[in-house]
Amino acid sequence: MSSVGNSVVSSLFGTKGQIGVNRGVAEFHARRPVFISGGGETLLTLPVEGLDDQRLAEFVALCAPVVPRLVITARRALALGLDATTPVGLNFTAGLDVDIILALVADAKIDRPIDVKAAGPAASAAIELVKLSQGLPAVLVADVVAGGAINHHIITVEAEAVARFGDETIRSLAIASKASVPLNSGARADFVVFRDAMGGSPVAIIVGKPDFSLPVLVRLHSACLTGDVFGSRRCDCGDQLNLALKRLEEIGGGIVLYLPQEGRGLGLANKMRTYQMQDDGLDTVDANTTLGFDDDERDYGIAARMLQMLKCNRVVLLTNNPAKIDGLAKSGIEITGRMALEAPINADNRRYLTAKAARAGHRLNHLVTSQAEPSDAERDLAPLAP
Repeated sequence: MSSVGNSVVSSLFGTKGQIGVNRGVAEFHARRPVFISGGGETLLTLPVEGLDDQRLAEFVALCAPVVPRLVITARRALALGLDATTPVGLNFTAGLDVDIILALVADAKIDRPIDVKAAGPAASAAIELVKLSQGLPAVLVADVVAGGAINHHIITVEAEAVARFGDETIRSLAIASKASVPLNSGARADFVVFRDAMGGSPVAIIVGKPDFSLPVLVRLHSACLTGDVFGSRRCDCGDQLNLALKRLEEIGGGIVLYLPQEGRGLGLANKMRTYQMQDDGLDTVDANTTLGFDDDERDYGIAARMLQMLKCNRVVLLTNNPAKIDGLAKSGIEITGRMALEAPINADNRRYLTAKAARAGHRLNHLVTSQAEPSDAERDLAPLAP
């Protein structure tokens, strides 16, 4: 064993803080309450994900006589017209109701006054913990002492441990297994599966025989069930993955890092929620922020660590997204160049791609060109030349 600060590091258990956060995420996955301590307070917290009348009634009884309040992100507060730069707590002066809570979490409008209280370190940590569980970014909290809650074996998570957990997860990364896999194109690829302390399984797909003494062509690809597997037309993810594999084969080798970051880090359930918001009129950026997330919740520290473990420290990045370049560079990977991936544009993904270019800085030159060209319908209506 060794020590870091006041925490004992064990190769078998990790630190007390790591254990607490891992268990806290598991409890939030199971939609159970968790104590979170920090900043001189201890809060009993419950994720809003999966809330119904029975669960709310039981939580209120557990917190009694204290009335729980709802903590939301600063992004969600802004969407509700509230002035906020950090998570805030919303007090319920007219009693708790599941429909009201869910409306405050996911609807775009509110028609009642709200009593707002700044969230402290423990409440802010609860928001980060629920994001790690990929649930709705909102929690019910109450300032209570353990009391009867001890009978339910509710665990306690330290707010500071939540803040450290991202870096500790990166350091926990290890190679779990590898194998050679033949692809439809006839090429072979080595699939290297990694495992981290959260149970995540990012994969490096090494296509061909890249020369690691030279800059290697690399694609960071966030998993997209709808696009990669089912060929969804409302994004360009599946097309980008196929184009990247083809490009790597053409030049003789490279790497795809397949990262479990569905929906720009929101998770599949939240991604579907933002899709519904887009169907109701919001663009992809506003849908994410209206739900309470940042536009892009991804972190590329894991990707950088994967490349370092593969002895790949200089790369040419296959991407249209400057944030990926910045994220890898800040994590110690040398970016020697960028290669664009110009996926097909269709009627279902044009609005999505336009928002990424205009609002998220994605470099989509082919989109600008296509917008300058007349559509098929416009060509059909154009008069014939004399």
